[in-house]
Amino acid sequence: MRDSVLIVDLNNYSYEIEQRPDLFEKWIGGTGVAVQLLKEYIDPKADPLSGDNVIVFATGPFTPAYPLASKTVAMFKSPLTGNLGESHAGGRTATSIANAGYGAIVIKGESKKPVYLVIENEKVYFRDGRVIWGIPDSLIVGRIIAENEPGRGIRTMMRIGGAGEKLVRYACVTTETYRHFGRLGLGAVFGSKKLKALIIRGRKKYTPVDPKKFREVYDEIYRTAIESDAMKKYHLLGTASNVIPLNELNSLPTRNLQSARFEKADEISGEALAEYSLGRRIACSHCPVACIHLATLRIPYENEPYFFKTIMISYDYELIYSLGSMLGVGSRDGLLRLIHRVESYGLDAMSTGVCLAWATEALARGIVSEKETLVKLSFGDVESYLKAIDYIYEQPNEFYRHLAMGVEHASGIYGGKEFALAFGGNEMPGYHTGHATYLGYATGLRHSHLDSAGYSLDQKVKEMTPEEAVDRLIAEECWRQILSSLVVCFFARGIYTADLISRAFEPLGVEITEEELKKKGEEIYREKLKLKIDMGFNPENLTFPKRIFEVKSLHGTLNEEFIRKAKDYYVKKVKEIVG
Repeated sequence: MRDSVLIVDLNNYSYEIEQRPDLFEKWIGGTGVAVQLLKEYIDPKADPLSGDNVIVFATGPFTPAYPLASKTVAMFKSPLTGNLGESHAGGRTATSIANAGYGAIVIKGESKKPVYLVIENEKVYFRDGRVIWGIPDSLIVGRIIAENEPGRGIRTMMRIGGAGEKLVRYACVTTETYRHFGRLGLGAVFGSKKLKALIIRGRKKYTPVDPKKFREVYDEIYRTAIESDAMKKYHLLGTASNVIPLNELNSLPTRNLQSARFEKADEISGEALAEYSLGRRIACSHCPVACIHLATLRIPYENEPYFFKTIMISYDYELIYSLGSMLGVGSRDGLLRLIHRVESYGLDAMSTGVCLAWATEALARGIVSEKETLVKLSFGDVESYLKAIDYIYEQPNEFYRHLAMGVEHASGIYGGKEFALAFGGNEMPGYHTGHATYLGYATGLRHSHLDSAGYSLDQKVKEMTPEEAVDRLIAEECWRQILSSLVVCFFARGIYTADLISRAFEPLGVEITEEELKKKGEEIYREKLKLKIDMGFNPENLTFPKRIFEVKSLHGTLNEEFIRKAKDYYVKKVKEIVG
């Protein structure tokens, strides 16, 4: 296992390498290690957009040893929520960090001028980034850097677009071309540090302690992955396959969750996109599944008939929900144009879509006027939304400056909190399946659907008490701390069972039992929860917008008393867990 930690200080353009075998031995890697490093280097009360904020990137012991261990964890203080930020990205990032010789990278301080970093094995280069600072299109920035930095095929390239520079609180970091550290505003943290991009390359190799046993386990994982029905679904349609089933289950948030069914769901479904728009599939490094689906979009040149530029656009379920059904957009080309605009600026698609959906309803209700929105926002109007996305980046007035700080903040200024769909300060993902979904958004330590998969619990279990729901959500999130410490793609959670993980560690020279794994997950969860509380999180302050109780879901109309009892029980559980 890699036990080297690279610490980069932007204050004085220096760096050092520490050997931390104790850290990785106790906390595995990924999330487990990132929590500890963030605790070491950050003041929990730090301003997220100051030089006192710290970014930690961490990979796991299975990177790049085993298939599907292809994620990188980024941990920081979120400018969107003012609390713990954690985002995961695929692509080539994890493999490149590992091949450069590191288990984790810590970036602290704030540069005096725009820079981009190049990490190559034991060396760190601080490049002058002024020439690319101010370019709002992250895709163009990527092409410029790619032409000037060697390592094509082995490097990773993270960068921000204009949204990160303008400190939009939900700006993301794009890695390679089609993957992202999307949620909770890492792009704004980059921007506040004047850090435009981060390139990592290396050619180090590692051999397992027991090559024969390693090959046996590797082959088992590989065969299971390519033969799995779930993985075949991800390859054929990707997560976009969820659109039609969720719509039929009355669980697809539509028009700011004024409804949970979208009459044009078939037109923007995974099946329709695959039939009419799919250009190719690609995979993250060391993944045999290739779940990343790229659509082709032809854009005509102005005043040039029959001349087009063709662009490739990555799509998945969350983007279809947030920029499709949530905005009432039922045109495939219109949806793809919105995705492309969001991608270009480096914005988180979910937060952007939810913010625009709230703004559309707020305008319709007269809470705000066109004086604030500058364009007549209406559900289904692609052109108005394209312009509004420009305004989120440009921030031409007070309204868009507030909207760039998130829907919870904007609704606190203008009103309309009852239909502002945020949980713990983070805009909602695309599931309206039942009580467990919203409890998962609220209680999950990232306020993400992927923390504890409440949407899945809603679909599997018909009846639960509030206490049972909370207990099951916490148990699932504890186990996912192991997966995000390895760092394994959550799509492979059915493959990486406790038994297989225990056996996969053996050829790497580590012995850990299934029971020890379970306890370690609970311990990492506790450490993360403590850090979250140190940063100001108080479970008693969790709120649930009234809108979620007004629209029927898979489980019918949700019960406010159920949610209240579950919240009270969660508050009690938090006190028990952290002591």
